[in-house]
Amino acid sequence: MIYLASKSPRRQQILKQLGIAHTPLLLPEQEDDEPRLTNESPHDYVRRTAREKAYRAIDFLLCNQQAENRQKIAILSADTCVSLGQEILGKPESPNHAAQILKRLSKRIHHVETAVSVAIANDPKNIKGEESYKGYQLFHTASLSTVTLKALSDEEINTYCASNEPMGKAGAYGIQGRAAAFVTHLSGSYTGVMGLPAYETMELLKRAGVV
Repeated sequence: MIYLASKSPRRQQILKQLGIAHTPLLLPEQEDDEPRLTNESPHDYVRRTAREKAYRAIDFLLCNQQAENRQKIAILSADTCVSLGQEILGKPESPNHAAQILKRLSKRIHHVETAVSVAIANDPKNIKGEESYKGYQLFHTASLSTVTLKALSDEEINTYCASNEPMGKAGAYGIQGRAAAFVTHLSGSYTGVMGLPAYETMELLKRAGVV
């Protein structure tokens, strides 16, 4: 059984597209939304937050799952970070905030990095990950993409923000939606910009012995 430690419908869609059966794992909400550490780069931030989501999922399952079932469980977590230089552009708090973010991204190159972690319970195969946590082996990967948006007019930004599509999305846009028409260049992984890089995720699951 693969648990997806994410509520993102886009990540569920990509796993379904890959033919990977999974169950969303709804974790308790955090009091703070993944705060950034002092002097932490966007690269280090997104990798840390993906790992910490896996830790939280493990803690949750250890409290709620019978021990004999743990050997049959894999956990997949991910986090996506949109950055402009060293500045992280998170999820907008309001349509006005989304408009401000999009004005900053207009006609500028930015980066989208999605980090993915997979955790499996220790088993007789003795598969070793990059780290261990409370009886689980963890494996990590990431995908870095470069994206350029066209010069956006105030009318385009306001119309897009009025659609409510920017809400809940890092960088205030979803490349799989209406904002696809804003993208003039993408170098990297389209699915990584969506929130779960298909190739890297599949390779990671293979490395962990899950698929």
